[in-house]
Amino acid sequence: MWFFIIMGAFLILMGMTIHVFKWYFLISGYNTMPEEKKANVDTKGLGRLIGIYFYVNGGVSIASGLFYAFEPEKTLILFIGFFMVSTFYMLIKAQKYDGNIYDENGKLRKGAEKQLVIPGVICAVTLIFVTVALYFAFQPAKISFLEEGIQIHGMYGDVYTWESIENVSLEEELPTIEMRTNGSAIGSKLKGYFRTKELGSGKLFVDTENPPFIYLETNKGVVIFNMNDKDETREFFSRILKEIE
Repeated sequence: MWFFIIMGAFLILMGMTIHVFKWYFLISGYNTMPEEKKANVDTKGLGRLIGIYFYVNGGVSIASGLFYAFEPEKTLILFIGFFMVSTFYMLIKAQKYDGNIYDENGKLRKGAEKQLVIPGVICAVTLIFVTVALYFAFQPAKISFLEEGIQIHGMYGDVYTWESIENVSLEEELPTIEMRTNGSAIGSKLKGYFRTKELGSGKLFVDTENPPFIYLETNKGVVIFNMNDKDETREFFSRILKEIE
């Protein structure tokens, strides 16, 4: 919640530095242009566009912080989606203020198409990467039984043999999470490496809103996970107990 609010305030401040205080040197790309090319840029119009971009995203970020407590996953998805679309629009629209690319009538100058290729490719690749990353982050962890042990599939997954499992328990609460060290934390779904107050570092594959949780203490470290529903988690726990007893 507070992350969104603080980020929103920062974005609005960034918008003011460029739009109100006219710190155009903060604009990426413009600050590295030769002086003769800078003279062809409508800095006032570009500064206004970027300022509006920051103001709107800052406002959306603050609103997201207020709604996050009620619908964390939906709020996060909507915020990321809005941020990506608005960024894509701003990067494309910003080219209109570059007189080195467009003439005074708003038409592309001859040979200027090449300068639009890189921003377009960056936007497209970023959009695809973020979409794919979000898709996999929201998928529940796939966990299956093997003859030799348990396999957690996907990124950060591993195989834990029966011999490697030192202890197993079923808990209604998670340890206090201090920090995500390597993984994803989108809404209630946590995957990857986390540092906890009570158990130190370990791997989590959990939906925090769907207890109970299976705690595995192995020779590779602590692993905590749960299944799609409570009954399935309890059944999985019972099967583990039978195998290691």
